[in-house]
Amino acid sequence: MAVSPDKPSTPTGGSRASLVAAGILLSRLAGLVRLRVFSHYFGLSSEAADAFNAAFRIPNFLQNLFGEGVLSASFIPVYARLLAKREDEEARRVAGAVLATLALSVSLLVLGGVLAAPWLIDVIAPGFHAGKRELAVHLVRILFPGAGVLVMSAWCLGILNSHRKFLLSYSAPVIWNLAMIATLVWAGNKDGLDSLAVTLAWGSVVGSALQFAAQIPAVMRLAGRVRMRLETKDPEVRTVVRNFGPVFLSRGAVQISAYVDSILASLLPGGAVTGLFNAQILYTLPVSLFGMSVSAAELPAMSGALGSKEEVAAYLRKRLESGLRQIAFYIVPSAMGFLALGDVIAGALLQTGRFSRADAVYTWGILAGSSVGLLASTMGRLFSSAFYALRDTRTPLKFALIRVGLTGALGYVAALWLPGWIGMEARWGAAGLTASAGVAGWVEFLLLRRALSARIGRAGVSPKLLAKLWAAAAVAAALATAARRVIHGAHPVTAGIVVLGVYGSVYFAASAAMRVPEFHSLVKRVRRLAL
Repeated sequence: MAVSPDKPSTPTGGSRASLVAAGILLSRLAGLVRLRVFSHYFGLSSEAADAFNAAFRIPNFLQNLFGEGVLSASFIPVYARLLAKREDEEARRVAGAVLATLALSVSLLVLGGVLAAPWLIDVIAPGFHAGKRELAVHLVRILFPGAGVLVMSAWCLGILNSHRKFLLSYSAPVIWNLAMIATLVWAGNKDGLDSLAVTLAWGSVVGSALQFAAQIPAVMRLAGRVRMRLETKDPEVRTVVRNFGPVFLSRGAVQISAYVDSILASLLPGGAVTGLFNAQILYTLPVSLFGMSVSAAELPAMSGALGSKEEVAAYLRKRLESGLRQIAFYIVPSAMGFLALGDVIAGALLQTGRFSRADAVYTWGILAGSSVGLLASTMGRLFSSAFYALRDTRTPLKFALIRVGLTGALGYVAALWLPGWIGMEARWGAAGLTASAGVAGWVEFLLLRRALSARIGRAGVSPKLLAKLWAAAAVAAALATAARRVIHGAHPVTAGIVVLGVYGSVYFAASAAMRVPEFHSLVKRVRRLAL
């Protein structure tokens, strides 16, 4: 019989996902506050805003490649399985070796990134020239060391998650966000926008160090005495390193898709880079809350499953189906909300200071494009986690590369050609970028699902459940739109509270009326927390 490594006192899958979601929610809320404060001081169309957001992407690429996604897929399956087999000493040895390898690799890459900053800016933002380009180069050189520290923080996340300590690992970025918010508030009215961007970059570096330091005590308590040693002969370490390559390329391919969008956006009129950046923060919020939370909680459990091939396959199918239903229950209304109410969302969160109503509407267009592939991208994360739990890192890589190719080709047409063909302003090509990425996301998802079904049997969300969820979301959107017309002219925050309150209430009420099982599971979890 397939056995999960969970002990009786260990939280269940739903509880683990709730802890991850709680940590991510705290982090993302802090991130949204940071984005609102940033928008207040920089607006949408300033050159300093475009320069900072473009520069921020380059070291962030290092963080995303070597950080949470790659380490989760290559390190956690090995480390969690060792813990499940009670091989604690070997687990510590692997953790120390991975930390040493990571520290050496990241140090070299940070040095290379600082030296190559001008060339990196020319690649990621070819539309930047003169002072805008110089500012972006300067910011990249400041931000790179902070990104290296955040990669080390991701190692802490791997340790904490493997020991089922999810809340701290996912809420730690709150510290980083607070450091940047404090920097903006302190320096916002003192300097010009270029100087403020530089000061904010230094605030980001300080916040990175604080985030890493906050996790170290808990990591040392759980993992014990970890020694940093480069041990390339240990078979488990070699497994981590061997898995790292394909996952690195797979995650890198996904990141490259985002960078392709940024490159194309830099060729559009001013404000497109920042508009795309703002929209990405907003539409990745539900992906993080409901996709990452489920995937992150399930990866250690799926990786530690023991038993015959058939028993492990049955166990994985069960966990996948439960996770996919949870994801669909929250992502379907998120996609509908972005499509129908994106201006309300952007206005409530960002419309302040230099960020105008017109900027909120522009952000809405980009959010509406993202709704095309939101469900596929989110569910795809869980399918990828299942492959990683099976120690198969190459299959997700193949499909990620297909996604990158499609994103680039479709994005080029949708961003640079399509607006002219249909008589729209060129800046609306940014909405075409998110829509084309969504189409590519669906192709990747379908390939992942077919390949995994061949391995463990078919697992997915029933069409009947999806129909109920989309129907509930459509009814909620219609009533929320009516509420928006009633309070026309209200303050953006007030409008957001009322309209989104109506939307959420109607969606949950409709789900209850349609007897959606995930709604009743949510009610039970809330009642347990209240008791």
